[in-house]
Amino acid sequence: MTGMDRTAMKPKVIITDFIQEPLTYEREILGDVADVIALDAQREPELIGKVEEADVVVLYHLLSIGRETIQRLRKCRFIVRGGVGFDNVDRVAARERGIDVANVPDYGTEDVADTAITMMMTLTRGVHVLNSRLRRTEGPWHYSQVAPIWRLRDRTFGIIGIGRIGTAAALRAKALGMNVIFHDPHVPQGIDKALGIRSVETLEDLMTQSHVVSVHCPLNDETRMLINAKMLALMKPGGFLINTARGGIVDPHAVLDAITSGHLAGAGLDVLPLEPPDENDRLMVAWRDPEHPAHDRLIINPHAAFYTEEGLADMRIKSSRNVRRVLLGEKPWNVVN
Repeated sequence: MTGMDRTAMKPKVIITDFIQEPLTYEREILGDVADVIALDAQREPELIGKVEEADVVVLYHLLSIGRETIQRLRKCRFIVRGGVGFDNVDRVAARERGIDVANVPDYGTEDVADTAITMMMTLTRGVHVLNSRLRRTEGPWHYSQVAPIWRLRDRTFGIIGIGRIGTAAALRAKALGMNVIFHDPHVPQGIDKALGIRSVETLEDLMTQSHVVSVHCPLNDETRMLINAKMLALMKPGGFLINTARGGIVDPHAVLDAITSGHLAGAGLDVLPLEPPDENDRLMVAWRDPEHPAHDRLIINPHAAFYTEEGLADMRIKSSRNVRRVLLGEKPWNVVN
């Protein structure tokens, strides 16, 4: 058998999106057991005719894989979501086909937590407002532009979802002297004791008690548009909202309205329901308008909280190692279906 024949018989690993050549990490880990191909697709329809013969599919966050795509996979045995969230894979359809779906739950824990705390501090200390207004020569060269600002110590930091990232955010907020509370009906009792923070029974309790609310739960049917106008109205006047989880958990228009009315003093959104957003969406129009309150009090990032060079490498390496396990006949890690 020639070398060409042996190469042709290798399993095929298809990376659908986000990661492009050079596939240094992927080929270092998988090159001896698989052919690795990156499609650099932006939308699911671009996968037609390109993924059907994949033995393994690796996807990131730029597109989704639904039932129709999964049904076209002829020999796929494993799908890896190269990231924490897995709402962009039809896990039920995959299970019906006998395909395991796994995620990478621990690659960017500290990076996302750092971003959440950074957004919180930038907003609560008035840094963003002052920088934004002074740059366009708006108002006096004086701290009074953001008065009153309250010390973070003893303020309440409310966390929705106390998983890996929520826990990391809790520890950082504690280090700042904040009172940390959380709501998460899916964790065992005693987590609060282990972390030295306080659990609250309902989301309503968390919203009413918190000066800052930080979202760290997954997106699913239970959490879709969880933070809406009704929930934001429960927050203390002058509070702040941070979302580094999934865009679909928070209604961005409700956030905009709360900032416009003055009920929210600011918000940091690393994620949005549609990414990238429609340029004519009223959230984006207001955010870009120097005359609108959101211009100075809203931070929008392009789904970047996960990113550090180390975190990006972890994501690719951990995904590839899990793929290798499956190709060598071992059980995969972190199956979510």
